[in-house]
Amino acid sequence: MKPLLEQRPGDLRRVAVFRALQLGDLLCAVPALRALRAALPEAEITLLSLPWAHELAKRLPRLIDTVVPFPGFPGLPEQPFEAESPPPFLHWAHERRLDLAIQLHGAGRTTNTVVDLLGARWTAGYRMPDAPARPNFFVYPDRGHESWRYQHLLEQLGAPQVSTAVEFPLLTEDVTEARQAVPGLAAPYAIIHAGARHAARRWPPERFAAIATSLVERGLTVVLTGTEDERSLTQAVRERCAVPVIDAAGATRTLGAMAALVAGAALVVTNDTGTSHLAAASRTPSVVVFQATSPERWAPRDRDLHVAVAMPDTLREGRGSPPPVATVLRAVDQLLQRVPEAARGTH
Repeated sequence: MKPLLEQRPGDLRRVAVFRALQLGDLLCAVPALRALRAALPEAEITLLSLPWAHELAKRLPRLIDTVVPFPGFPGLPEQPFEAESPPPFLHWAHERRLDLAIQLHGAGRTTNTVVDLLGARWTAGYRMPDAPARPNFFVYPDRGHESWRYQHLLEQLGAPQVSTAVEFPLLTEDVTEARQAVPGLAAPYAIIHAGARHAARRWPPERFAAIATSLVERGLTVVLTGTEDERSLTQAVRERCAVPVIDAAGATRTLGAMAALVAGAALVVTNDTGTSHLAAASRTPSVVVFQATSPERWAPRDRDLHVAVAMPDTLREGRGSPPPVATVLRAVDQLLQRVPEAARGTH
């Protein structure tokens, strides 16, 4: 029997994709969305996600037609759950009479229930190895890159092979906002991003400060980026620097402005967080420090432009000790030698 997307593509007109996660997680799903569009070019594709996903949708209109904010569900931590919220959300889904709902939100222990509640004619996704077999659901891979997992799911459903590239196209206002956020900034500059949503992913501030000092000594202006809530963190880095740096925490008030700032950088040194995925999307050379997550799963896939740095225990388990400064600095030097235009700010 043919895979679902090849059986009757003309019957799959209204499609919902469930992935209600943060920036890096959603950018990793772009290749899967690209594969879905290639398989169903005439379908209306609705992304069920967190409210911020509108920022991605307006930049990728050829892949995403609409975004419907996900109101949360018991057991899913990304969005606070309020008991009165799901009924209108489910009412929308049932009124829409979805032809297909695809779960792109993990192994399915809880999220497959969310997808089942949407009332679509067909559902698809991953399932836990111990879950009962069901049509169009495949056992969740315990290894492999995050973007590969979901692109592979679409291929099993019958979608064609497509580019694995991550995308976050810039809008004109993004560049304008970035210039306003850090006025007078000229190339070449490097970004140091010491923050991360989870504290366990944050490399110590004094180590980022050592990298920042070294980059300034190499002729690069250093910009410290972070959210408004991360001002104390960037201040800790700045105070430990032996050279002047620009503290832009809270200055890039929109995701687009941050993306534009990353796109203009010669180099990004960051924890494993959304900034790493923005660097991958803009093809800005980056060094990504891992200590609580697996590089095999989350490091940018282009290893020529991006270097993942982790101690051996992190490589094995996705959690471990922070890499020493010398190891990260060596990765920076190797990357600048391999991509010499980065040091000139002309990547």
